[in-house]
Amino acid sequence: MELSDQEQFRRESLKELRAMGIDPYPAAMYPTNAYAAGIKESFRDDAEEPRQVCIAGRMMSRRVMGKASFIELMDSTGRIQVYVTRDDICPDEDKEMYNKVFKKLLDIGDFIGIEGFVFRTQTGEITVHARKLTVLSKSLRPLPIVKYKDGVAYDKFDDPDLRYRQRYVDLVVNDGVKETFLKRTKVIRTLRSVLDEAGYTEVETPILQPIPGGASARPFITHHNTLDIDLYCRIATELYLKRLIVGGFEGVYEIGKNFRNEGMDRNHNPEFTCMELYVAYKDYNWMMDFTEKLLEKIALETNGTTKVQIGGNEVDFKAPYRRMPILEAIKEKTGFDLEGMSEDEMREAARKCGVEVTPSMGRGKLIDEIFGETCEGTFIQPTFITDYPVEMSPLTKMHRSKPGLTERFELMVNGKELANAYSELNDPVDQYERFQDQLRLSQKGDDEAMFIDRDFVRALEYGMPPTSGIGIGIDRLVMLMTGQQAIQEVLFFPQMKPESKD
Repeated sequence: MELSDQEQFRRESLKELRAMGIDPYPAAMYPTNAYAAGIKESFRDDAEEPRQVCIAGRMMSRRVMGKASFIELMDSTGRIQVYVTRDDICPDEDKEMYNKVFKKLLDIGDFIGIEGFVFRTQTGEITVHARKLTVLSKSLRPLPIVKYKDGVAYDKFDDPDLRYRQRYVDLVVNDGVKETFLKRTKVIRTLRSVLDEAGYTEVETPILQPIPGGASARPFITHHNTLDIDLYCRIATELYLKRLIVGGFEGVYEIGKNFRNEGMDRNHNPEFTCMELYVAYKDYNWMMDFTEKLLEKIALETNGTTKVQIGGNEVDFKAPYRRMPILEAIKEKTGFDLEGMSEDEMREAARKCGVEVTPSMGRGKLIDEIFGETCEGTFIQPTFITDYPVEMSPLTKMHRSKPGLTERFELMVNGKELANAYSELNDPVDQYERFQDQLRLSQKGDDEAMFIDRDFVRALEYGMPPTSGIGIGIDRLVMLMTGQQAIQEVLFFPQMKPESKD
């Protein structure tokens, strides 16, 4: 491995530290008792005695001024200034050790521990006066520290490819990145809290499945050697969760990973997090009411307001949300009334809307593509698009008053789908016939058509109560709540091509 001059220099410093009897990677616990943010929040100028603290973190800058120096130390809560003097850190006979270790062998990025007391400098900055300094971990690669001149940043670590591959560096040097992921945690915590308080049970279902069901998507395939069978990474949790409703649970949910072997862009990653919820004795109208209250609560808990700025759009999650049937939305945006059209007429309408039509597309796929091409991106404020044609919804109950349609909605926010929900189909005969329709689409070449899951049909034959279910994309929800416009910004380690060997 070819090393840069900086990397080689740091390795030499590592050797010298060891030669001096200083362990650059000590094993013993370091007894921290304070953090940067807490020190600043609790500091009082009128305190009778200075607060004694023991802190640890990464050295992000250093200004050496003769016998005294100032360090900027960064821990998990933020940054704080540290004042270091030779006479405090080392006895007189060890001045040379101080000069060599602190000035020459320690580098930006090293982890150190500081014991001392808190005071305010003459310039007004809350600072820790170091009485003891301990080397905790030597950094062998220099950080790409962002520098500023006349208020303008340069030497920035802002290349997306590098940021996503080296998220550990991105988190250290770029302001705001860590806060995005802390908000992600808050979004999931709030979501889980609301569902738990409603009395629903969090469960886990298989990730490796013999039949990939619950969505129209292309799966990842693997092979189990002992059973000598192919298995699929799940594309949805739906069918297993509904089996639990059959088994007697009245409300179940799962927050977990799904996998779809499809395209990648700013809104899609092949591995993504989804929450699915199923509640017995409810319908899609109830689920719309529940969903808008849930998202309003998450927005308030995450940001302190229902309004979020996403690029040039301000999105307001305050309930209630607009509700609009999909065919009405298409007619409003395009002028085409698809209701009652033959498949050939629908193909011609799709072409006029700029959709690339293929022989494998059935009515449902055509409607889906027309809506995606002409309508989806226009819904900025949260909007429930409802009442999808049966061809688009093989797991959904038929609409109680609109023949040919189903009781389904998708929630559109900032021009993208956030949630998908149904009054769940619980008629086993109808469900089997819908699966047969999907099989025929598969035979026509639609590689996203659903498989027939005979065990799921058998479960329905034992009886499933009226149920409503919903899936919410967690990654997209976090994008919305943090104002991010690329899914890679809310995934710690998004999927990427392998690095070049060069």
